[in-house]
Amino acid sequence: MLEMEIGTVGVETTSHRGFTPEEVAERCLDRIVSVSDTAHPTLKQQALAYRGQIRSVLLHYMKEAIKSDRTTIYNALIEAGQKDLAEAIRRL
Repeated sequence: MLEMEIGTVGVETTSHRGFTPEEVAERCLDRIVSVSDTAHPTLKQQALAYRGQIRSVLLHYMKEAIKSDRTTIYNALIEAGQKDLAEAIRRL
């Protein structure tokens, strides 16, 4: 019989809202960069600095993706004749 470990499963929830870009970036960072508690202090410091840089890049592009998606929704609503709803989306 072949046995293999596939990892752990975690669940995160919000109440009455979706996840913020900052929350999603942190979840993503946990998958991209991990730093051992037992790592050499210099390596740990470098890894944490790298993690901070990656966080900034992820957050920037997530916010850009949100803006782009809202533009797509706005245009689809305009084309469907829903100008008032489109304007409400634009103001978000």
